[in-house]
Amino acid sequence: MVKVNAYLNFDGNCRDAVEYYSKVFGVPAQIMTFGEAPMDKGEEMPEAMKSRIMHANLVLGENQLMFSDTMPGMDFIVGNNISLSINGTDAEAMTAWFTALAADGTVQMPLAPTFWGPMYGMLVDRFGICWQFNLETA
Repeated sequence: MVKVNAYLNFDGNCRDAVEYYSKVFGVPAQIMTFGEAPMDKGEEMPEAMKSRIMHANLVLGENQLMFSDTMPGMDFIVGNNISLSINGTDAEAMTAWFTALAADGTVQMPLAPTFWGPMYGMLVDRFGICWQFNLETA
């Protein structure tokens, strides 16, 4: 099964947005800051990053709205702060789609294992659309 969800980015005010949308839609928010995320040994995070939101989501029926803050200094343009997140369990299909979109695009994060799942990657396609690929365990 494959789902496509909207992923909204903010520049330091993600928590405010998630809490607002949580109230609007009447659903609880799940929020993780960069400071709460596991770090590799010896890796340090700037203090300004720790309170920013790494990932948050609201479950609306069978769909999700997902959110995060950008990293300090990262380009942020209101109106261009949305990407499409492909979530599925078929590694072969996800890899093929990622590779096809990356061929004429720009890979921001190659497909690789993460602490939350077996594979994740980000890219911008040739039309300027931001994509995230997240392989979920079956």
